[in-house]
Amino acid sequence: MNNQQLGGCVRGLWSELVPGVVHSESASGAHGNILGRISFAIAPAPPDLVDGAPHLTTHMASGIDLVAEEIWRTTLPVRSGMAGDAVFAEDGEYLFYAVRLRPRSVSREGVRELYETAMRFAWVHGYTDLVRMWNLIGGTTVHDAKRAQTYRDFRAGRADAFAAWEQQFQPMPAATVIGTLSPGVDLCFIATKPGRTVHLENPPQIPGCEGRAGYGPPPSCTRATYLKQHGTGSLFISGAASSLGGDTPDLDDVERQTVEALDNIAALIGGYNLSRYGLGCDGFVVRNLDQVKVYVRDRENVPVVRDICSRILPAYSEIAYFNVGVCRAEQLVEIEAVCQ
Repeated sequence: MNNQQLGGCVRGLWSELVPGVVHSESASGAHGNILGRISFAIAPAPPDLVDGAPHLTTHMASGIDLVAEEIWRTTLPVRSGMAGDAVFAEDGEYLFYAVRLRPRSVSREGVRELYETAMRFAWVHGYTDLVRMWNLIGGTTVHDAKRAQTYRDFRAGRADAFAAWEQQFQPMPAATVIGTLSPGVDLCFIATKPGRTVHLENPPQIPGCEGRAGYGPPPSCTRATYLKQHGTGSLFISGAASSLGGDTPDLDDVERQTVEALDNIAALIGGYNLSRYGLGCDGFVVRNLDQVKVYVRDRENVPVVRDICSRILPAYSEIAYFNVGVCRAEQLVEIEAVCQ
């Protein structure tokens, strides 16, 4: 989202998804103030403040992949800092928060503590509307019993934390749970002041807040979150797969799964679905997608998925592809994006 204006209104929050490593730059440069950065790199690094801005480095690329970085910006002055192991920045309207949980043999209690601490921080500082959350989990694929337990432990710990804070944060925001290439848990989220978000579900799919047998507690998210910004709005889309009614059709057919994931997004962002939530706009179409992250389970499928997305999505869309695990063994691809 490179444009700061839409319909004559100045946008308060936007982001850029850029290839490669973006070199150091001022957090108050001509393109707005940096609220937070996420580097999808070839090795992890502890969250830190770089040039005064929060920076999370997560291991999402191997040595043969192109790295990418997502930069969240704001038009307002930013205050940043560290809170224990976490880094944060706020501008009075939005909060960016990022933290890492180091690898451990049993993760449920550590995950619970991580999420409770994060939500307490947001609540104390008055950012009570969660907009978008990313849960980046080492070993999240469920190809074997050990990795399945990693994912179940994560979901159980997160569910414990959300249960403790369900009165303060309800409903949950758009979210992605995806694998990384190193052990541990990376959490980052954006929150805002109350009354600015609308959380959406998608009729063809089971609600994002409902669980599925064998995968632990519900995933605690909605399919998308609409953020009202200064007379306009942005739609943040959770990681979407090809599932319908909770089942994943077309096992082992990555082409069908990719097309159906995009079809699910089209139904989610269309005018009919948005009208169900009282959003007075015509809705979006798939060609409105930007800030697209495409997660592909098997490396040999990356060219196939890339070809489909290049044919369906516009050439100007910012797209990054990652060969990482997804949370369910039968899912071959997952796609998240932003509309504006």
